Amino acid sequence: MKTKLETLKDAALSEDWKKAISIAAKFPRLGSIRNEVLDAHMAYTNPRFLVQIGKSVDGCINAGKLAIIDKYLTEH
Repeated sequence: MKTKLETLKDAALSEDWKKAISIAAKFPRLGSIRNEVLDAHMAYTNPRFLVQIGKSVDGCINAGKLAIIDKYLTEH
């Protein structure tokens, strides 16, 4: 059985960003990428709200992708 992190990595590597961001948004400790991931999740689940508060839906999704790539897919 795969862990949530393994599932997240598999989704990101297959470019299923909606799934990867959805999984990451449920992690209790995201640290420095918390806001990017939660904004990206909001962009998928409630994009009209983001537009109402003046945020770019595509920008939030891209920021979430980059945050996940940096934290979980690159060697530090």
